[in-house]
Parts: sequence; C-alpha cells; structure tokens
Amino acid sequence: MNPPTAWCQRAAVAAVAMAAAVTLAACGSTGPAASSQDAAVSRSADDSLYQGSELEAPYFSKPDLVLSDTNGKPFDLRKKTAGRAVLLFFGYTNCPDVCPTTLGDVALALKEQPKDVRDKTDVVFVTTDPERDTPKALGKWLAAFDHNFIGLSGDLEKIKAAARPLGISVEDPTKHHDGSVTSSHGGQVVAFLPTDDKAHVVYLTNTPLKTFAHDLPLLAQGKQTDAAR
Repeated sequence: MNPPTAWCQRAAVAAVAMAAAVTLAACGSTGPAASSQDAAVSRSADDSLYQGSELEAPYFSKPDLVLSDTNGKPFDLRKKTAGRAVLLFFGYTNCPDVCPTTLGDVALALKEQPKDVRDKTDVVFVTTDPERDTPKALGKWLAAFDHNFIGLSGDLEKIKAAARPLGISVEDPTKHHDGSVTSSHGGQVVAFLPTDDKAHVVYLTNTPLKTFAHDLPLLAQGKQTDAAR
C-alpha cells in the first residue's frame, strides 16, 4: 500500500462529499469509486455532536452483503448487526500502514469505553484481498487487535459492489514481479447508527484515536445532532 498521493488527498469521497474536497485515504487507490450523484453533504464540524464527519440526509444504507466470517460461516451483515452501532472498514491483512493503524486506534478507543458501549458496538473488517485473506488468516490477524472484531471474506465482486455506494474505492489486487501483492482501497471507516442501521458518520484516514474515543459512546446511543436540538 502506497502513501496517499496529492491527488488522492484532494479527491472527493462520494459518501462524504463536502462543499470543498475532502481527503481520500487509499492504499494505492487511483480515485473514488462512486459518482457525485451518490454524494451526501457532510455537516459542519462546529455544528455536530461528533468529531468525525457527520452526514446529512439522505443517509446511506448498510450494504446488503453476505460473506464468510472468520469461522467460515455465512455472515449476513444487515441481519447480524441490526440494531447495533457498526464501524465498517475495508482493507487487507498485508497492508503495511493504514489498515493496522486504523484498527489499532479503534481497538484502543473501544478498550477505553465502559462495557455497555463495547457491548453495543461491532467493528466489521471486510477484506479487499480475499484470495489471500482466508477466514482463518483473517481471524488470526484481527485477534491481534480485538477478539471481538468481525472479519469477512468472500467474492471480491460482491465486496466491490458493497463498497461502491458508500463512496469507497476497492480495486483488484495487483501482483508484483517480486511476488508481493497490494490491494488498493479507500481508507474510510463508515459508522452506522443502531437506531436506523444507516451510515451517519465517516472517519477519514489518520483520524486520531481521541476522535474515535469521543464518538463511540454517541454512536452506541444512536445520537443525531438534529435530534438533540
């Protein structure tokens, strides 16, 4: 995974398109996947309960996705996580920087939370390199961060289709002459509220641990800025 290019940093992320361009974090990505017509406008940070980028309506639905979990059993994302706060992230286990850093920060932020927040929150990691990230390999890797993290692997075309409406770019893995493989993907973490199972907050790459720690209790409670007024 290569560091985000200047172009990537200027690219508009469709799911969180703002009045100005936002940063797109990607593992070698060449650009966003969705068109501007899919974009939702993000609320101003000064006008939000959240430190992440809170979206405004219409909110994005949770992907209708069934893949294999780390035990090799079918996992229906919508059904299994219904009524829970969900942090959804696409990446791969051989990623050298963004993926482990992001998951590590989320894991540490969760450990700071009281038990009721942890019990209401699911972290779901969907591999963008399913050929190498078998359920067993994915489970072993995720356990190093948190044994409760959910790992999903399966058909790459289904994974790409699930990521696309969220504005997350997922490209076919690239095999290099030295035998290494890189997977280009957007680095956003998309948060779904338990109240409506819709995406309400997005976290871009390099989001600090303290931002996740601040927002996790709000996500678990299904808080919305408009409803708080």
